[in-house]
Amino acid sequence: MKANSIRIWECIFVLAAVSYALRVLPLTLIRKPIQNRFVRSFLYYIPYATLSVMTVPAIFSVTSNPLAGIAALILAGLTAWFPSNLFLSAAVASIAVLIVQMLV
Repeated sequence: MKANSIRIWECIFVLAAVSYALRVLPLTLIRKPIQNRFVRSFLYYIPYATLSVMTVPAIFSVTSNPLAGIAALILAGLTAWFPSNLFLSAAVASIAVLIVQMLV
């Protein structure tokens, strides 16, 4: 039992060290502004890619019916495409899930 407890603390320490290093190394290694257009555009889109990678699988796995997730994704995408706010897109997606869950 004691060996498992030590192993868990070792894993937590390694995860904390890696997480800290990933945040500190760019600050210490890159001191000048980035001039390369490709790298700047790549770094610009990282938050959007990360958000979509976390959100899209959750859309399909959170509902009991994948059809409801597909309907919510399509309708939220359509409302987000046109000038509107985030609340409207989320509300439309939630209502779509509710309706599809009731019908199916």
